[in-house]
Amino acid sequence: MLRLLAALPFLAACLVFVVRGREAEVPPALTVGIAEVDVTPKLGPKEKPVYLAGFGKDRKATGVNDPLMARAVVLRHDKTKIAIVSVDVIGLFLPFVEGVRKKLPGFTHVVVTSTHNHEGPDTVGLWGAGVLSSGIDKAYMARLTKGIVEAVEKADAARVEVTAKINTIQIPELLHDGRLPLVKHDDLVVLAFENAKTKKPAGVVVQWNCHPETLSSKNTLLSADYVGYTVQHLRDKYRCGVVYVTGTVGGLMTSLHVPVKSEKGIELKDGTYEKTARYGVLLGQAAVKALDGAKPVKLTPIFVRTKKLFLPLANPAYLLARRFGVLDREAFVWTGDPDKADPLPDLDSDRTPAIRTEVGYMRLGELDIACIPGEIYPEIVLDKVQTPADPGADFPDAPTEPSIYKQLAGPHRMMIGLANDEIGYIIPKRQWDQKAPFAYKRKSAQYGEINSLGPDTAPLVCKAFAGLVKAKK
Repeated sequence: MLRLLAALPFLAACLVFVVRGREAEVPPALTVGIAEVDVTPKLGPKEKPVYLAGFGKDRKATGVNDPLMARAVVLRHDKTKIAIVSVDVIGLFLPFVEGVRKKLPGFTHVVVTSTHNHEGPDTVGLWGAGVLSSGIDKAYMARLTKGIVEAVEKADAARVEVTAKINTIQIPELLHDGRLPLVKHDDLVVLAFENAKTKKPAGVVVQWNCHPETLSSKNTLLSADYVGYTVQHLRDKYRCGVVYVTGTVGGLMTSLHVPVKSEKGIELKDGTYEKTARYGVLLGQAAVKALDGAKPVKLTPIFVRTKKLFLPLANPAYLLARRFGVLDREAFVWTGDPDKADPLPDLDSDRTPAIRTEVGYMRLGELDIACIPGEIYPEIVLDKVQTPADPGADFPDAPTEPSIYKQLAGPHRMMIGLANDEIGYIIPKRQWDQKAPFAYKRKSAQYGEINSLGPDTAPLVCKAFAGLVKAKK
């Protein structure tokens, strides 16, 4: 008995060691924070004109209907910390994104995307007062950088330990396809976080594949289009931060021409705030329905891989815009190799220029995310490129590109379009249709090629992305 009593302190010390050892083996928790910052341009007699992007030139903002926001979600697991920021603008170039990243040390990766809003300021340069003038205000771009950084820092500071759930539903009734062949990417992905301690909502991420352009071309008020109404609906419902992310919008996925009725059953018209608000609410209600059926999802560990590549700039209008400084972006010499290129110092050079862009692949546990730097067509994402090609297409014998979603093996998938760059439309090469005779017996070309770098963009982007995923495996 005395020996047992004498041994008790030793046994107690061993027990403490074992318990502490087990605590040390507990895997680190996932922490998440969401925040937003107002990045609406200033209007007034002493301010520069704000040129609205997405439709015709010289469309100046005359007021503000609802604010434009930079919305950020920050996720951290163990030593890996990533941020995804979505901004209510038309698009942002890679050099701008790299400038943002430099101001955010300590992050494993930062993704900056845009909602592709057609009722916000020109952040690309194509929608100024005239054909040969840019619509970019450099002072605003500096303020935008500051707002994005602030949103990320606020989200980082707001991180809490969370659990997560996810669901994907199809809502084709809220999407119009504006180009043949008719292929919709109608997946609505909704990811929700719950505070692990309080069990209260800690944030919602919504990913949808649609142009925010319901207000159409005659609107002159700054607005986030339907996105602002969707976010507000979900914020009112769950009392937490909400981030909206744009996915597959090429081809042309749009809210225009979508039949939308008011609560009283009255058909609402394109170009009106009534339809814009109603569409946003309907999308928010669909997201709520998706969350009602959501299942728990594991979002750890977090893996990120990116790749820089060069793409040839073959669009005559873009070449002209670059020559006159409307598209202010560093150019390189296209040699046929997407992995290397030298700077192109001469604006008047006869050599084919190239731009530098980036593709990305993220795996968050059971969720695979593709980060594509432009407006990719749903045919490529969903492996639905027309086969055989229409005989009127320019490259009917071109191989089909590696499907983006076919590369993603996880049980859950998400597309972030316009991720870290806006390179325009990414069109299946065998559906490229710029020269007569035109596909589908049309008398004129369909809309799309005019806003694409060229026919080789899709094959090069998809090959680079497939290489990223294969390298991970």
